[in-house]
Order: sequence, then structure tokens, then C-alpha cells
Amino acid sequence: MPSSPPLPAVVAPRSRRKCVTELTPQAAIDQIFLATRKQLRPNRHGQLYLQIELADRSGTITGRMWNASDEHFEAFEEGDYVRVVGTTQLYSGALQIIVTIVERADPTSIDENAFRVLTDDAVSRLKREFEQMALSVERPCLKMLSEELLADTELMAALARCPAGVKQHHAYAGGLLEHVVMLLRLADRIAPLYPDLDRDLLIIGVVMHDIGKTVELENEKGFSYTDAGQLLGHVLLGLEIVEEKIHAVELRSGDPFDGELANRIKHMVASHHGEYAFGAPKLPMTLEALALHYLDALDARMAGTLQLFQAEASIDDGWTQYHANLGRKFFRGRES
Repeated sequence: MPSSPPLPAVVAPRSRRKCVTELTPQAAIDQIFLATRKQLRPNRHGQLYLQIELADRSGTITGRMWNASDEHFEAFEEGDYVRVVGTTQLYSGALQIIVTIVERADPTSIDENAFRVLTDDAVSRLKREFEQMALSVERPCLKMLSEELLADTELMAALARCPAGVKQHHAYAGGLLEHVVMLLRLADRIAPLYPDLDRDLLIIGVVMHDIGKTVELENEKGFSYTDAGQLLGHVLLGLEIVEEKIHAVELRSGDPFDGELANRIKHMVASHHGEYAFGAPKLPMTLEALALHYLDALDARMAGTLQLFQAEASIDDGWTQYHANLGRKFFRGRES
């Protein structure tokens, strides 16, 4: 990371705001963003700088303010709309903003549609589809499990707000719900192609696999990890929620929940990352767990790559930048 001195404030003329994906290098910035995360960090010389993740409905961009102070850090909160003045800069293949001014904006003057990927109507449609798919299972104990989950209004509200992650894919309000609904659609389509797959189990596995993210990720204001999220992670938190809902089914029915079925559901939650290196405590060892892992990986990788395409839409080339974490660059195609 460069340790250059702060740039003088450059105020852009008041005009139509540019989306994150429309920003180009060496452009003056004076506009509103949604601040989703902030950190006050020391550089290699021990001087503090403020790092902010700035977002709108098209994507996110990192802002950095050199020689920052506690006063700058405390001037706004995660989840606030902020006015940012600065200059865009390419660094290590990624566009960032070198910030000279950042201040809380008046939320009453903001058109939230410019900052939300999913509208309220879109979230409502996703919620209805999620409920219909979760209740489409035929086995009575699994249907009751879905009903217990759907009856938890606090949990369902968190699911509708929560991102699927803070950076990699579906990193926006409602992103987790959108991700899960996409997996439900995929599961519903592939189950008939593989008669040995238990559709009911696969659907429940999809519904439950990321439910721990509703506790792992802060989703009221901004997107960051909760203490429980950092200490336990969404897999362990998800297993706790599954156990809680299974117990609720037992109380409601008066009968013990089938032990093997419970283990199969928990195994899907525990193994959906697919590999130990990716944080899975167990490797997939059932057909449903294997299918869930690959469907989850497919949607996450496709959504993440599409997000990458959008983030670099303003770069006039058929190729994306090289991304070290993916070990490649991608060909978007050239406009004719």
C-alpha cells in the first residue's frame, strides 16, 4: 500500500452522481456513498489511516484517508450515508478513492434506490418464494422443521436484511436471501435428474446451510462480523440454530426427531464448504451434501465473478484486471 502524503481536496462539480462501476482512474469525486465498513489502521510507518468500504447499488469501492484521526473515524457510523471528496486511483489493479473529506450526509435527502441492489418489492418476492420452497417438502417432520424456521420472525427478518458475505458475493442487503433462493431453484431443477437424491433433504439443506450468517454478520447497520461470528463462524452458529429448531419440532409433535435424519441435515450444514481448507469441519459424505456443496460453490462463484465484471465495467478493455485471490483474469468480451 502506498504511503504518499494526503492529496489536496478536489471538489467535483455538482452533477449526476456516478455509480461505483462508472468511476474511472484519476477522477475527482464529490458525492454520496453508503459506508458499509470502516477501520482505523496504522501504515508501515505507524501513521493512522482511515479505510472505508463505500457502496451503491452497482458495487463497492475502498476509500482511504491518510493521516486520519479518531475524530475522522468517529464522524460517521457504519451504515451511514456519507459525502466523500477525493480522487480515484488505480492501486494493484483495483480502483480506490484517496479521500480528503468524509462526512455524514443527511439521510432524508437521499434516494435510497441508488444504493440498494434489491428493492423492498424484490425482497418481498424472494421471501414468498423462499417460504413456498421451504414448505414444498413432503416428509411431515421436515415440513414442521421448515414451519418452525418460518415462524421465527426475528430470524426471518435478519435473513431478509443480511448479506451473504461482506465482500466476495451477494455483499448487499438481502443478498443472503437471494443466494438461498437461487440455490432452492437449482436444487428443485437438479433433483429430478438424479433419482437417488432425496429432494426433501436437499431442500432443507439449502434452507439451513447458511442460516448461521444471520448471527455471524451484523446486518442492522453496515456489514461486518459480530463477536459471535468471529469467534464461532456461521457453520457452528448454523448448527446451533438447526438443533434449536429440531428441539422445537420435538416439543410440538411430542415425538423424538429421527436421529439419522437430524445427522444428515447437520452434516449438510457442516460440510457445505466442501473442503477443510475452505472452513468445512467435515467433507461431504452424502449425495445431498455433495450436491449442496457444488450448487453453493456454483452460485457463489458465478455471483462473485459477475460482481467483479460490474466493478470493472468502466475499464475500457475486454479483460478484467488480474485477481491474485482467484489466480486469473477474466475475459468479458469486447463490444462490437
